[in-house]
Amino acid sequence: MIPASFPPKEEIARLTARALLEIKAVHFNAATPFTLASGLPSPTYIDCRKLISYPRIRSTLMDFLCVTVMRDAGFEAFDNIAGGETAGIPFAALVAERLALPMTYVRKKPKGYGRNARIEGVMTPGQRVLLVEDLTTDGGSKLSFVDAIRETGAACAHTAVIFYYGIFPETVGKLADHGIALHALCTWWDVLAEARAQAAFDEATLTEVESFLHDPRAWQAARTK
Repeated sequence: MIPASFPPKEEIARLTARALLEIKAVHFNAATPFTLASGLPSPTYIDCRKLISYPRIRSTLMDFLCVTVMRDAGFEAFDNIAGGETAGIPFAALVAERLALPMTYVRKKPKGYGRNARIEGVMTPGQRVLLVEDLTTDGGSKLSFVDAIRETGAACAHTAVIFYYGIFPETVGKLADHGIALHALCTWWDVLAEARAQAAFDEATLTEVESFLHDPRAWQAARTK
């Protein structure tokens, strides 16, 4: 069913952050930082994949994602919902079901046999495609997915995510330069505010996380040999 309730963006951000904290998808550890895919350290880590195991939260956040793209992009803006391999696939399916639209998914690279396709499902030239993923950091992976979509002759000018880091200022510009608008439910700043409101972590940890969020590159450089 297409959601018909449009909570304020600030409330969507707060409730999304609260949900991520509730299912322990948020991890803060300043003493022993996590290693990101880039190889750089971070006191923060988030696992949005856990959401698929919590039906009430999953349903609420998918409603939020649908109303966000309808409010920001338009009620009739899309013809196809594409998920990015692999984390974006279940969320794309849930959004497509709510919006009563076809669903496809995009592989990170051709599978190497058969049709050697990157697009699975039916995507046709001229379709307006919404790319759905779980999160974005600096937006880099989105460019490859969007290029694969555009190679079919379809258009892709929007990507929607549950979580956007919101700490790398070049992200929105990088996507915009590629003709892509970003829609997200919450950022690290929203999570930090809700974590403080709940006293979900000790104050020393929250202070260190805040320091990282204000200048992640400097924080990482100081801890990288």
